[in-house]
Amino acid sequence: MPKAVTIRPARHSDIDSLVLLLGELFSIEEDFVVEGERQRRGLEMLLNQGRGRILTAVSADGTVVGMCTGQLTVSTAEGGPAVLIEDVIVREDWRGHGVGAQLMDSITAWARDNEATRIQLLADRNNQPALQFYKYLGWEPTQLICQRKRL
Repeated sequence: MPKAVTIRPARHSDIDSLVLLLGELFSIEEDFVVEGERQRRGLEMLLNQGRGRILTAVSADGTVVGMCTGQLTVSTAEGGPAVLIEDVIVREDWRGHGVGAQLMDSITAWARDNEATRIQLLADRNNQPALQFYKYLGWEPTQLICQRKRL
């Protein structure tokens, strides 16, 4: 039976919980290092800048058990707004209960509300449970790859 959660926009008071969730995510993904102050700074920026959204999954007792972040970009290919989903994580003890799907549905609705014509996400190629989850939800891989250069 699915566990009941409420999906809502993150609040500044959620940041400590969100930092812990990002720590759990980054422990799975080899490309990122858990540095709480950096993650806190990034979360604050997303909350304050107005072109992104952090959604939280909150249990009945008020505990944040999942999160998803989306950021509006401009797609020259689409000629309009697109949304990049960068962080999706559900606490391990809450996985398999539909929480991730609810977060993804809600971030998709936010993208539509912002007239995005495409949503895309970054996923660790070695995180097979996540890749299977996205495939289950109807996401398709592209021929594009993500590359980065630290500044």
